[in-house]
Amino acid sequence: MKDLKYKLTTGDYVFNSINYVVLTLFTLTCVIPFYYLFINTISDNTLVTKGLIVWLPQGIHFANYIQILKIDGLFNSVLVSVGRTVLGTVLTLVGTTFLGYAFSRPEFWKRKIWYRFVLITMYFNAGIIPWYINMKNLGLLNNFLAYIIPSIVAPFSLILFKTYVESIPSSLEESADMDGAGYMTKYARLIMPLSKPIVATLAVFSAVGQWNSFTDTLFLMTDPKYYSLQYMLYQYLNESNALADSLRQAAAAGSQVNLATVLTPTGVKMTISMVVVIPILCVYPFLQRYFVNGIMLGAVKG
Repeated sequence: MKDLKYKLTTGDYVFNSINYVVLTLFTLTCVIPFYYLFINTISDNTLVTKGLIVWLPQGIHFANYIQILKIDGLFNSVLVSVGRTVLGTVLTLVGTTFLGYAFSRPEFWKRKIWYRFVLITMYFNAGIIPWYINMKNLGLLNNFLAYIIPSIVAPFSLILFKTYVESIPSSLEESADMDGAGYMTKYARLIMPLSKPIVATLAVFSAVGQWNSFTDTLFLMTDPKYYSLQYMLYQYLNESNALADSLRQAAAAGSQVNLATVLTPTGVKMTISMVVVIPILCVYPFLQRYFVNGIMLGAVKG
Protein backbone atom coordinates (compact mmCIF):
# COMPACT_ATOMS: atom_id res chain seq x y z
CA MET A 1 0.00 0.00 0.00
CA LYS A 2 1.34 3.39 -0.97
CA ASP A 3 2.53 5.55 1.92
CA LEU A 4 0.25 8.62 2.07
CA LYS A 5 2.24 10.39 4.81
CA TYR A 6 2.28 14.14 4.25
CA LYS A 7 5.76 15.59 3.74
CA LEU A 8 6.28 18.88 5.51
CA THR A 9 7.62 21.74 3.42
CA THR A 10 10.00 24.47 4.53
CA GLY A 11 7.01 26.79 4.99
CA ASP A 12 5.35 24.24 7.27
CA TYR A 13 8.45 24.02 9.45
CA VAL A 14 8.67 27.81 9.70
CA PHE A 15 4.94 28.06 10.51
CA ASN A 16 5.16 25.34 13.16
CA SER A 17 8.26 26.90 14.70
CA ILE A 18 6.55 30.29 15.00
CA ASN A 19 3.50 28.60 16.54
CA TYR A 20 5.65 26.81 19.12
CA VAL A 21 7.47 30.00 20.04
CA VAL A 22 4.29 32.11 20.34
CA LEU A 23 2.37 29.47 22.29
CA THR A 24 5.35 28.83 24.57
CA LEU A 25 5.63 32.54 25.36
CA PHE A 26 1.88 32.73 25.95
CA THR A 27 2.03 29.72 28.28
CA LEU A 28 4.91 31.26 30.22
CA THR A 29 3.01 34.52 30.67
CA CYS A 30 0.17 32.49 32.22
CA VAL A 31 2.32 30.21 34.39
CA ILE A 32 5.01 32.60 35.67
CA PRO A 33 2.64 34.74 37.82
CA PHE A 34 1.45 31.62 39.66
CA TYR A 35 5.01 30.36 40.03
CA TYR A 36 6.16 33.75 41.34
CA LEU A 37 3.27 33.81 43.79
CA PHE A 38 4.00 30.29 45.02
CA ILE A 39 7.78 30.67 45.56
CA ASN A 40 7.15 33.87 47.52
CA THR A 41 4.76 32.06 49.87
CA ILE A 42 7.34 29.40 50.75
CA SER A 43 10.44 31.63 50.93
CA ASP A 44 12.06 33.59 53.75
CA ASN A 45 9.54 36.32 54.57
CA THR A 46 12.19 38.96 55.20
CA LEU A 47 13.57 38.39 51.68
CA VAL A 48 10.05 38.43 50.23
CA THR A 49 9.32 41.78 51.88
CA LYS A 50 12.49 43.21 50.30
CA GLY A 51 11.48 41.86 46.87
CA LEU A 52 14.55 39.61 46.58
CA ILE A 53 12.64 36.44 45.58
CA VAL A 54 12.26 36.45 41.81
CA TRP A 55 13.12 33.12 40.18
CA LEU A 56 14.05 30.60 42.90
CA PRO A 57 12.73 30.15 46.47
CA GLN A 58 15.14 30.79 49.34
CA GLY A 59 14.84 29.65 52.94
CA ILE A 60 11.98 27.30 52.09
CA HIS A 61 9.29 26.85 54.77
CA PHE A 62 5.53 26.30 54.92
CA ALA A 63 4.82 28.34 58.04
CA ASN A 64 2.77 30.87 56.06
CA TYR A 65 0.22 28.23 55.08
CA ILE A 66 0.16 26.78 58.59
CA GLN A 67 -0.44 30.20 60.17
CA ILE A 68 -3.09 31.20 57.63
CA LEU A 69 -5.00 27.98 58.22
CA LYS A 70 -5.08 28.79 61.96
CA ILE A 71 -6.98 32.06 61.41
CA ASP A 72 -10.34 32.06 63.18
CA GLY A 73 -13.25 31.53 60.81
CA LEU A 74 -11.15 30.47 57.83
CA PHE A 75 -12.19 26.82 58.00
CA ASN A 76 -15.86 27.78 58.24
CA SER A 77 -15.48 30.14 55.28
CA VAL A 78 -13.94 27.30 53.26
CA LEU A 79 -16.98 25.15 54.04
CA VAL A 80 -19.29 27.99 52.94
CA SER A 81 -17.39 28.45 49.67
CA VAL A 82 -17.26 24.73 48.95
CA GLY A 83 -20.96 24.35 49.82
CA ARG A 84 -22.12 27.19 47.61
CA THR A 85 -19.85 25.99 44.80
CA VAL A 86 -21.12 22.41 44.87
CA LEU A 87 -24.83 23.10 45.54
CA GLY A 88 -24.89 26.20 43.36
CA THR A 89 -23.30 24.41 40.43
CA VAL A 90 -25.60 21.38 40.68
CA LEU A 91 -28.79 23.45 40.95
CA THR A 92 -27.66 25.82 38.21
CA LEU A 93 -27.10 22.88 35.90
CA VAL A 94 -30.49 21.39 36.72
CA GLY A 95 -32.43 24.67 36.39
CA THR A 96 -30.60 26.03 33.37
CA THR A 97 -30.51 22.82 31.34
CA PHE A 98 -34.14 21.99 32.02
CA LEU A 99 -35.32 25.48 31.04
CA GLY A 100 -32.98 25.47 28.04
CA TYR A 101 -34.47 22.18 26.88
CA ALA A 102 -37.98 23.55 27.34
CA PHE A 103 -37.14 26.63 25.26
CA SER A 104 -35.77 24.39 22.50
CA ARG A 105 -39.18 22.76 22.00
CA PRO A 106 -41.31 24.49 19.31
CA GLU A 107 -44.53 23.48 21.07
CA PHE A 108 -43.60 25.44 24.22
CA TRP A 109 -46.37 28.04 24.74
CA LYS A 110 -45.14 31.52 23.74
CA ARG A 111 -41.57 30.26 24.04
CA LYS A 112 -40.01 33.19 22.12
CA ILE A 113 -41.59 35.70 24.50
CA TRP A 114 -40.50 33.79 27.61
CA TYR A 115 -37.06 33.21 26.13
CA ARG A 116 -36.52 36.92 25.51
CA PHE A 117 -37.98 37.67 28.93
CA VAL A 118 -35.14 35.62 30.48
CA LEU A 119 -32.43 36.96 28.16
CA ILE A 120 -33.26 40.61 28.82
CA THR A 121 -31.90 40.16 32.36
CA MET A 122 -28.45 39.79 30.78
CA TYR A 123 -28.55 43.38 29.54
CA PHE A 124 -30.62 45.25 32.12
CA ASN A 125 -30.96 45.05 35.88
CA ALA A 126 -32.71 47.10 38.52
CA GLY A 127 -29.54 48.13 40.35
CA ILE A 128 -28.04 47.31 43.71
CA ILE A 129 -30.62 49.02 45.96
CA PRO A 130 -33.75 47.36 44.42
CA TRP A 131 -31.84 44.07 44.35
CA TYR A 132 -30.97 44.42 48.03
CA ILE A 133 -34.57 45.33 48.98
CA ASN A 134 -35.86 42.37 47.00
CA MET A 135 -33.44 39.98 48.69
CA LYS A 136 -34.40 41.42 52.08
CA ASN A 137 -38.14 40.98 51.40
CA LEU A 138 -37.47 37.40 50.38
CA GLY A 139 -35.76 36.76 53.72
CA LEU A 140 -32.38 36.06 52.14
CA LEU A 141 -30.26 38.32 54.35
CA ASN A 142 -27.91 36.20 56.44
CA ASN A 143 -29.29 33.16 54.66
CA PHE A 144 -27.15 30.59 52.83
CA LEU A 145 -29.86 30.25 50.15
CA ALA A 146 -28.93 33.76 48.96
CA TYR A 147 -25.89 32.14 47.35
CA ILE A 148 -27.94 29.49 45.57
CA ILE A 149 -31.41 30.69 44.51
CA PRO A 150 -30.50 33.75 42.38
CA SER A 151 -28.15 31.70 40.21
CA ILE A 152 -30.39 28.71 39.50
CA VAL A 153 -31.14 30.05 36.01
CA ALA A 154 -28.14 31.60 34.27
CA PRO A 155 -29.21 33.30 30.97
CA PHE A 156 -25.82 33.00 29.24
CA SER A 157 -25.55 29.31 30.09
CA LEU A 158 -29.15 28.87 28.97
CA ILE A 159 -28.27 30.25 25.52
CA LEU A 160 -25.35 27.82 25.17
CA PHE A 161 -27.41 24.82 26.24
CA LYS A 162 -30.44 25.68 24.11
CA THR A 163 -28.21 26.15 21.05
CA TYR A 164 -26.51 22.83 21.69
CA VAL A 165 -29.80 20.95 22.15
CA GLU A 166 -31.14 22.38 18.89
CA SER A 167 -28.12 20.86 17.10
CA ILE A 168 -29.14 17.34 18.20
CA PRO A 169 -31.00 15.53 15.37
CA SER A 170 -34.75 15.73 15.92
CA SER A 171 -35.11 12.15 14.68
CA LEU A 172 -33.74 10.94 18.01
CA GLU A 173 -36.56 12.60 19.91
CA GLU A 174 -39.09 11.38 17.34
CA SER A 175 -37.88 7.82 17.97
CA ALA A 176 -38.29 8.37 21.71
CA ASP A 177 -41.80 9.72 21.09
CA MET A 178 -42.70 6.52 19.23
CA ASP A 179 -41.54 4.54 22.27
CA GLY A 180 -43.86 6.58 24.47
CA ALA A 181 -41.23 8.70 26.22
CA GLY A 182 -42.43 11.90 27.87
CA TYR A 183 -40.56 15.19 28.22
CA MET A 184 -38.93 14.27 31.52
CA THR A 185 -37.78 10.91 30.16
CA LYS A 186 -36.34 12.49 27.03
CA TYR A 187 -34.61 15.18 29.10
CA ALA A 188 -33.09 12.76 31.59
CA ARG A 189 -32.29 9.76 29.38
CA LEU A 190 -31.69 11.29 25.96
CA ILE A 191 -30.82 14.99 26.04
CA MET A 192 -28.57 15.07 29.11
CA PRO A 193 -26.39 12.06 28.12
CA LEU A 194 -25.92 13.58 24.66
CA SER A 195 -25.06 16.97 26.13
CA LYS A 196 -22.10 16.04 28.33
CA PRO A 197 -19.62 18.47 26.65
CA ILE A 198 -21.83 21.53 27.05
CA VAL A 199 -22.92 20.46 30.55
CA ALA A 200 -19.25 20.19 31.58
CA THR A 201 -18.65 23.66 30.15
CA LEU A 202 -21.56 25.13 32.09
CA ALA A 203 -20.32 23.37 35.22
CA VAL A 204 -16.95 25.10 34.88
CA PHE A 205 -18.61 28.49 34.32
CA SER A 206 -20.89 28.07 37.31
CA ALA A 207 -18.27 26.61 39.66
CA VAL A 208 -15.71 29.33 38.92
CA GLY A 209 -18.36 32.04 39.31
CA GLN A 210 -19.57 30.66 42.63
CA TRP A 211 -16.07 30.11 43.96
CA ASN A 212 -14.82 33.61 43.09
CA SER A 213 -17.94 35.56 44.07
CA PHE A 214 -17.79 37.75 47.16
CA THR A 215 -20.00 40.80 46.45
CA ASP A 216 -23.16 38.96 47.56
CA THR A 217 -21.46 38.23 50.88
CA LEU A 218 -20.43 41.87 51.14
CA PHE A 219 -24.00 43.17 50.74
CA LEU A 220 -26.15 40.40 52.19
CA MET A 221 -24.18 38.78 55.00
CA THR A 222 -23.42 40.34 58.39
CA ASP A 223 -23.18 37.07 60.30
CA PRO A 224 -19.56 35.79 60.09
CA LYS A 225 -20.73 32.17 59.86
CA TYR A 226 -21.96 32.91 56.31
CA TYR A 227 -18.73 34.57 55.14
CA SER A 228 -17.24 32.97 52.06
CA LEU A 229 -13.53 32.34 51.65
CA GLN A 230 -13.28 35.07 49.03
CA TYR A 231 -14.87 37.60 51.38
CA MET A 232 -12.40 36.58 54.07
CA LEU A 233 -9.67 37.18 51.49
CA TYR A 234 -11.13 40.60 50.76
CA GLN A 235 -11.13 41.44 54.45
CA TYR A 236 -7.62 40.17 55.07
CA LEU A 237 -6.24 42.01 52.08
CA ASN A 238 -7.63 45.22 53.58
CA GLU A 239 -6.45 44.39 57.05
CA SER A 240 -3.25 42.55 56.23
CA ASN A 241 -1.08 44.89 58.28
CA ALA A 242 -3.12 44.38 61.44
CA LEU A 243 -3.37 40.65 60.75
CA ALA A 244 0.38 40.30 60.28
CA ASP A 245 1.02 42.27 63.47
CA SER A 246 -1.33 40.03 65.43
CA LEU A 247 0.36 36.92 64.06
CA ARG A 248 3.77 38.36 64.88
CA GLN A 249 2.61 39.04 68.43
CA ALA A 250 1.24 35.52 68.71
CA ALA A 251 4.53 34.13 67.43
CA ALA A 252 6.48 36.39 69.79
CA ALA A 253 4.50 34.95 72.71
CA GLY A 254 6.12 31.57 72.01
CA SER A 255 9.51 30.41 73.24
CA GLN A 256 11.56 31.58 70.23
CA VAL A 257 10.72 33.51 67.08
CA ASN A 258 12.15 32.79 63.64
CA LEU A 259 11.70 36.05 61.74
CA ALA A 260 12.06 34.22 58.42
CA THR A 261 8.80 32.37 59.04
CA VAL A 262 6.80 35.12 60.79
CA LEU A 263 4.00 36.24 58.49
CA THR A 264 4.22 39.67 56.87
CA PRO A 265 1.51 41.74 55.06
CA THR A 266 2.98 40.63 51.75
CA GLY A 267 2.94 37.02 52.93
CA VAL A 268 -0.70 37.34 53.97
CA LYS A 269 -1.73 38.57 50.52
CA MET A 270 0.23 35.99 48.56
CA THR A 271 -0.61 33.00 50.74
CA ILE A 272 -4.35 33.67 50.80
CA SER A 273 -4.28 34.21 47.04
CA MET A 274 -2.71 30.79 46.60
CA VAL A 275 -5.20 29.16 48.96
CA VAL A 276 -8.07 30.55 46.88
CA VAL A 277 -6.59 29.75 43.47
CA ILE A 278 -5.31 26.22 44.10
CA PRO A 279 -8.75 24.45 44.11
CA ILE A 280 -9.69 25.90 40.71
CA LEU A 281 -6.26 25.01 39.29
CA CYS A 282 -6.74 21.43 40.50
CA VAL A 283 -10.22 20.99 39.01
CA TYR A 284 -9.88 22.78 35.67
CA PRO A 285 -7.45 20.33 33.93
CA PHE A 286 -9.93 17.47 34.35
CA LEU A 287 -12.72 19.47 32.65
CA GLN A 288 -10.59 21.26 30.05
CA ARG A 289 -11.35 18.78 27.25
CA TYR A 290 -15.11 19.10 27.77
CA PHE A 291 -14.78 22.85 28.22
CA VAL A 292 -13.17 23.39 24.78
CA ASN A 293 -15.56 20.98 23.02
CA GLY A 294 -18.59 22.54 24.67
CA ILE A 295 -17.66 26.08 23.67
CA MET A 296 -17.11 25.07 20.04
CA LEU A 297 -20.26 22.97 19.76
CA GLY A 298 -22.43 25.52 21.52
CA ALA A 299 -21.23 28.31 19.25
CA VAL A 300 -22.01 26.61 15.93
CA LYS A 301 -25.47 28.13 15.48
CA GLY A 302 -24.79 31.44 17.28
